Amino acid sequence: MIEGVLMLVGSVLILVGSLFDLLAALGLLRLPDLYTRIHALTMGTIGGAVLPLIGVALVAAGWVELGSYRWYLAGAAIVTAILILMLAPAGSHAIARAAYRARSPSPSYVVIDELAKKVRGGGR
Repeated sequence: MIEGVLMLVGSVLILVGSLFDLLAALGLLRLPDLYTRIHALTMGTIGGAVLPLIGVALVAAGWVELGSYRWYLAGAAIVTAILILMLAPAGSHAIARAAYRARSPSPSYVVIDELAKKVRGGGR
């Protein structure tokens, strides 16, 4: 009984993760500037990689035919999901910071740039 529930919930999480990946791809195509595209990529990474990995862990835990190896697979998927949760925001921040320091075109909706005062000693 519980194995069927784990398989169902895991499959739903894998499906939701694929929808996150689709939305992130659409965000890359449709969003206007670098910074909002980075946001779409990060959300796609978190939703499109972490959710399916948790789903794989649940499916593996519910798949009795794997024997004791199902716990190794579930553990590896959970550890990988935790690593992605820690590293994806740091990578996105590094990309955004490098783009800012390279003086990539600023979006038109930015009115106040507090970081420019600290980095360059004046406005952008």
